[in-house]
Amino acid sequence: MLYKTLGFALTGSYCTIERTLPEIENLVLSGATVVPILSENFATVDTRFGRAADWIEKIEKICGRRSIRTIVEAEPIGPKKMFDALIIAPCTSNTLAKIANGITDGPVTMACKAHLRSARPVVLAISTNDALSGSAKNIGQLLNTKHFYFVPFGQDDVAKKPNSLVSHTELILPTVEAALEGRQLQPLLAPYIG
Repeated sequence: MLYKTLGFALTGSYCTIERTLPEIENLVLSGATVVPILSENFATVDTRFGRAADWIEKIEKICGRRSIRTIVEAEPIGPKKMFDALIIAPCTSNTLAKIANGITDGPVTMACKAHLRSARPVVLAISTNDALSGSAKNIGQLLNTKHFYFVPFGQDDVAKKPNSLVSHTELILPTVEAALEGRQLQPLLAPYIG
């Protein structure tokens, strides 16, 4: 992955952030320059999983740069061809629906729209409780849309949350490498052990 510049967008699936941070670090250690992009909720909402300010501090320390946090800051991503690939991890059902339906109302969706104008890969690491219900159509649509690649995913709690899917965050780096070669990492559906 040496010498690639990657955008790494984080959205509000707060329960998966702790597993996502080491993967950002792995990308940096692989030689990539990683630019963090934060959804408005991620950047401002404190939850039982942590304070927004603490997450921002950790992410910016790992990446060695300030995060993109507004639509205005994200818009130049496209014209400047800033990234070789854009990763959205975790990608919530809300963000997934907006991307699938062309809604650009925040820094992450603007980053995605802007990045796609360069016909470069977008890697989605979904994390949503309704993936096998309300969000299934959006997943299906993006699986069939050029330049989108998914981090392999599985059901995380079939007994209590039978419609929930979570990506295997440890596969972010190999998924990005495959996406840069124009291929989807397989198998896409893999049992989840978390």
